[in-house]
Amino acid sequence: VVAPGPVQTDNFWGIIPKESEREAALAKRIPVGRLGQVEDVTNAFLFFCDPASGFVTGQTLFVCGGSSIGTLTL
Repeated sequence: VVAPGPVQTDNFWGIIPKESEREAALAKRIPVGRLGQVEDVTNAFLFFCDPASGFVTGQTLFVCGGSSIGTLTL
C-alpha cells in the first residue's frame, strides 16, 4: 500500500488555494518542509512494481514527508 500525505494535485488545489497562507502553513508542519509532488507518489509505486523489490510484502509505504511520524512528547 502507498499512503500519500498532502500532494499537490487538482484535488488538493480544490481544497487549499494555491500560494495561500494555508498552503504555506501546511508545508511548514511537514518535517521535510514541503508538500508532496505527484512524482513522489509515482516513485513509491514504481518501487513496488520493480522486480528487484519482489521480497517486500505486506507493507505500507508512507509518502508523506514525515507527517505520519507525529509529535514526540517528553
